[in-house]
Order: sequence, then C-alpha cells, then structure tokens
Amino acid sequence: MHLLRSALAGAALALAAAPLAAQPRRSAGTSIRPADLVVVNATVYTVDDSRPTAEAIAVRDGRIMFVGSRRGVDAITGPATKVVDAHGGTVIPGMTDAHAHFMGLGQALRTVDLTGTTSYQQVIDRVVARAKTVPAGTWIIGRGWDQNDWGDTRFPTHDALSRAVPNNPVLLERVDGHAQLANAKAMQLAGITAQTRDPEGGRLERDASGAPTGVFVDNANGLVERAVPAPSKEELRARALAAIDEMHRWGLTGIHDAGEPRANIELFEQLAKEGKLELRTYAMVADDSAALDYYFARGPQSALYDGRLWIRAVKLYADGALGSRGAALLEPYADDPHNTGLLVSPPAHIEAVAERALRAGFQVCVHAIGDRGNRVVLDAFEQALKAAPVADHRFRIEHAQIVNYADIPRFAQLDVIPSMQAVHQTSDMYWAGSRLGPGRELGAYAWRSLLNTGVVIPNGSDFPVEGVNPLRSFHAAISRQDEHGWPPGGWHPEQVMTREEALKSMTIWPAYASFMEKDAGSLTPGKYADFVILDRDIMTIAPNDVLGTGVVATYLAGKAVYERR
Repeated sequence: MHLLRSALAGAALALAAAPLAAQPRRSAGTSIRPADLVVVNATVYTVDDSRPTAEAIAVRDGRIMFVGSRRGVDAITGPATKVVDAHGGTVIPGMTDAHAHFMGLGQALRTVDLTGTTSYQQVIDRVVARAKTVPAGTWIIGRGWDQNDWGDTRFPTHDALSRAVPNNPVLLERVDGHAQLANAKAMQLAGITAQTRDPEGGRLERDASGAPTGVFVDNANGLVERAVPAPSKEELRARALAAIDEMHRWGLTGIHDAGEPRANIELFEQLAKEGKLELRTYAMVADDSAALDYYFARGPQSALYDGRLWIRAVKLYADGALGSRGAALLEPYADDPHNTGLLVSPPAHIEAVAERALRAGFQVCVHAIGDRGNRVVLDAFEQALKAAPVADHRFRIEHAQIVNYADIPRFAQLDVIPSMQAVHQTSDMYWAGSRLGPGRELGAYAWRSLLNTGVVIPNGSDFPVEGVNPLRSFHAAISRQDEHGWPPGGWHPEQVMTREEALKSMTIWPAYASFMEKDAGSLTPGKYADFVILDRDIMTIAPNDVLGTGVVATYLAGKAVYERR
C-alpha cells in the first residue's frame, strides 16, 4: 500500500477510535462533562478530511473533545471552562519539525551564532567579540558560517582567525554541520599536523605543502571535536530547556530529533519524568554500536511519560552535504570534476543495521543527500527487507535532496518515506545548479515528482542548519522562492506543493512518519490537544505574507506553553 493511502487510513482509524464522549451529543436525562478549554472566534484548519475547517474547538483531559461550530462549543462550555477568544485568528494543529537537532539547537542558542554572516571577516569579528568575554584558553564554539554567502566562496583558511584569536581554541561548525573550521590553537590541542591522515569518509582541506588549512569535512570533524571538553550535565540540561522554549515560540509542539547519543536521550527521559519535556519528542538513536545494542535489547518505546517521548528509530548517515561537496554523486561535481563526494558509512553497514532494526521493531532513518547516497540507501533497504520482511516498517531517507529519476519510484515501491526540508531548497537554489549542472538539477528537491508516486513528505528545517520557524518551510513548499520573491515564479515551480499538502507536511505526515497518526497530527476528537493560534490565515494570504505570520499561542495537551506578549 502506498504511504499516502496508509496515512489517510490511519487518520480514519483514529477518528473511528475516538471515544464516544468526545462527541458533544446529549440524550434525554444525560449530561456531558464540560470542556476544560474552548477556543472560539477562529478559522480552524483541522487537517482532518472528514471536517477540514471549523470555527471552534473544545479540549478535555488534554485531548480534543469537539471540533465544529460555536453553537456546538457553547453546549459544552461550563462555569469552569476556560474560553480563549482567537479574535479572528487561525488555528492549526501543533506543528512538528520532522527533521531537526534538539540539542544542536540548544548548543546554538548558547554559543556564537554565525548564521547570516556575509563575509569571513564578520565570522572573525563575532568570535573576537566572544573572546573578550571569556578567559584565555577557554574553548569558543560557534555554528552557522556558509562560504557560499560570502564574496569569496572558497573554503576559508585558519590564518586570519588564528591571528585574531591566538589564545583561545576556536571550533566553528559550518551551517550544514558537515564541515568545521578550527584555528591554530584548536588544531594544536587536537594534535593535528601535516602528517594527520584523512579518515575514511572524511577530508582535511590542505594547502599546497600538505598542511591543514583548518577546514575539516564530514568524518574528519571528530579529529578536533575530541579535544573539546565535554559539557557538564547542568549545561546540557540548560541547553535542552532553552531549545524547548525556542521551539514553542515558533509554534512547534513536536520534533523528530535526528540522531542523539544515549546520554542525551536519557536526559530527555529525566526531563519527562519531571514534567519538563513539554514536547512530543521522537528521538532517533545515533549510530553507535553500544547504544544500538542497548536500545534494540530494550525494544521500541512509544508515548512514554504521557506522550512526551518515543524511542523507536535509529539515525544513520550515507553521505555528506551538498554545500561542502560531501554529498555522494553518481557523477562528479560540475564545479569540482575530480570529486564525487563522500560515503561516510559503508553500504554494508547501513544494510546490516537496517536488518537488525527490522528484527527489533525499529524504524531506520538515513541521511542521504546526493543521488549516489540515495541509491545506496534504497539498495540497502531493499536487501534488508528481503532478509527480514516487515510490512509497515516506515523506513525513511532524511533529506533526499538529489534523486536520480530512475530512483524516484523506488520510494513508493519500497514504502520508504522521503523526509525532506523545503527550506533547504530556497537556501541552496542560488548555487545548487553550479554544483550539479542542469541535468541533475531537475531531480533536486523534487517534491511533486515524489508526491505523484503516492508517498508522503514529512517536512522540517534541520535546525540549527536553518532557522527554527516552521513557516519558512511552509512558504518554500508553496512558492520555491526566497523572502524577496526570487526567482519570479519559483525555482523549478513544477515541483511546488499545494497549501493543503504543505500543511499536512508539517502536521499529519510527520505524525505518520513517526507512527503517531492515531494520536497526533490533526484536530480530530480523541487526539492530543496540540494546536497553534496564528495571527494570519496562511491558507489564503499571499505567499510572501506567510513569512510575516506570527504565533499568538502554542498549546500542548490543551496547556498554553507559549503566549505572545
């Protein structure tokens, strides 16, 4: 069965399974316990095909009780019911980022933010400013630089950074997380010299003499990271709580956390036990043999701690990123003819873990960006499914940015979900063509081509690679344009999503992609009362006005976790 039909069937089952008490019906001599909360004076987009729009909703015991008219809500409003007037605003289901990095966001919020820098000098200036506030010898960590946004789009070298900040080790992660820039002090502490060899699946950029220039790509990242002191438990906890608050501010009630070590997942469990994990967290276990052994033995865990934590997926990597020319391509890069990218995991490893996961009841999610990377993963999935057939496995390819035309139908044939981030297209479109050439560009960010095969596409941001605001991905999905309306008509506009699809890609399709469609993803009686109030109607306003839409309030299980002041 194609994934789209499965998703719709799941939604129908959820509605059918909703308790009778969820419907506001009265019969002679009986009464219904009033709602705990109602939202009125709203345009409600339910993402439930049985009732696509409404004007009010009611909540009881953390779940949706009723969706419909103001009259219907009035019938179940009691003296203690909290009434929220949306003042003509728009209500949608709580949004879920289907591919993001929970603790990466937490770290980014507490380190040097390099996003938006338009030159290497701006990067250096921000690091210098931080160095003035910390003692000599303290590590300075930052993230967000992108040489494609600078006048000189070549990778930087450490020299200028090392001169400006000689006494603090500095490690700056590229925006995509697939390359790092280190200064001389950091390389010294990590023992990096001209004799340091490139690791399998990684690369050190070098000058003409063979000396490292300070840039480390993909699997080479760990060469410097190993010298960075581990953050304290208190710092990790602070990062997690800061990330939760930031997500709420942008209307997110859920996240598919794309790869965490066991220590971070155990932190999530501790926060959930304390009632502080106010987020539907679908945690993917990072590719570590000891962690996989532990979680496979424990077995899949769903809806732990009152629906706050799921541990039933693993995250693997096939290749690198397009921006750093690490995405694995079938043919060389158009702008680097001696380079076909990097496979960061052996295909046999992906197949072996996928087979183990099938037998243990776990979903497998694999990062693949280049057309070779995607083919390698599809091949590995196909072999694993032959060895351990499972009907409803919902394996995923994360990103699926460049897919060879011959491989597009294979997603539906293998029941593989392409988990894509629409905002990557609008970030990459300025230079993707030069990397790929005109032929491969046609298979880049090909949402419509994939949707037409019957699959669903859960949407996300990959934050902190991109900003947290999920409406940036909604805007990209419906326009394929940047915030200035460029290019006219959109970049390969034949691949756009409809608004209905774009909303589903942030709500019910992420729910399906995480086995939650019976409990989340739409405003359907019986499901979690996770919803967002927006100050504009994103389903009718001009595309560029979407980016000016603000979140009025975010609700999780009927509780306001964010309210705009």
